[in-house]
Amino acid sequence: MVKTCEPPMNEPELIEKLRRRAALPRAADVVLGIGDDCAIVRPKGAREDWLYTTDMLIEGTHFLRATHRAADVGWKALARGLSDIAAMGGEARFCLLSLALAGWVDARWVDGFYDGLLTLAERAGVALIGGDLAHTDRAMCDIVMCDIVVAGTVPRGKALRRDGARAGDAIYVSGALGGSALGLAAGRGKAWMRHKRPEPRMALGRFLRTRVGATAAMDLSDGLSLDLQRMCAASGLRAETAPPPRYRGATLAQALHGGEDYELLFTAPARVCVPDAFEGLPLTRIGTMRKGTAGAVLMNGEPLPALGYDHLRSL
Repeated sequence: MVKTCEPPMNEPELIEKLRRRAALPRAADVVLGIGDDCAIVRPKGAREDWLYTTDMLIEGTHFLRATHRAADVGWKALARGLSDIAAMGGEARFCLLSLALAGWVDARWVDGFYDGLLTLAERAGVALIGGDLAHTDRAMCDIVMCDIVVAGTVPRGKALRRDGARAGDAIYVSGALGGSALGLAAGRGKAWMRHKRPEPRMALGRFLRTRVGATAAMDLSDGLSLDLQRMCAASGLRAETAPPPRYRGATLAQALHGGEDYELLFTAPARVCVPDAFEGLPLTRIGTMRKGTAGAVLMNGEPLPALGYDHLRSL
């Protein structure tokens, strides 16, 4: 019997451990390192900060060869990185892709993958400027894996971060949640397309930064319950919320914990009049940030467990 090694900690614990070990040198141009949607780099004398993010897409975890077309996989690979740039209110500039191909992959699949990625890249105004190609070992791991790096810019000191929320700020989400989880479960319909081809909220992120004056933001990639807990922990606050708006047909559990919605979670001062929608996309207030135990989240007065997707913890 082969025994598998269990991860020694969950994902937030490992990230925090790495953040402490990878301390930034005083002379570094890095404004923000490990722990947010993007790292922030400020070149000396520059009027803009650079945003850098990286995301992996793994067969069997993020897509299945039997149900996801190659073009959908390529689209989603880039969409995940673009969503991080959107969360900071940035403008995406370029991307790099490392792609490890499995033994079952043929030239047609590769062409389809790049068709999907480059279609989204053209729409977002992002250039693919390099990367790496490799082949996975058939005996050990015959699956497709890719890693996308996306770089963007934001005016100096204006990036939206997870740690900017203040007590009394209102909490909002864009769109309706749970659609991706519903689509994955159903394998058909509009929700299925939402799962396969998520729409990064690039314009919304810039609107929140320039017009709303959002105090904190992040993208909803791992589920509201977990991502809101992360924002609260980063800001040293707790949250009081109501159930979020649900995608038609989605369960409350899918809306809270399903993940991969790639909507934006953000906070704004209570006095700010946040519009009900942006370019047809609903913006819904779901709660308020409060002083208290950092990272605690209450929904309708009851503790909300952070049951979103943690890569190092099996639910």
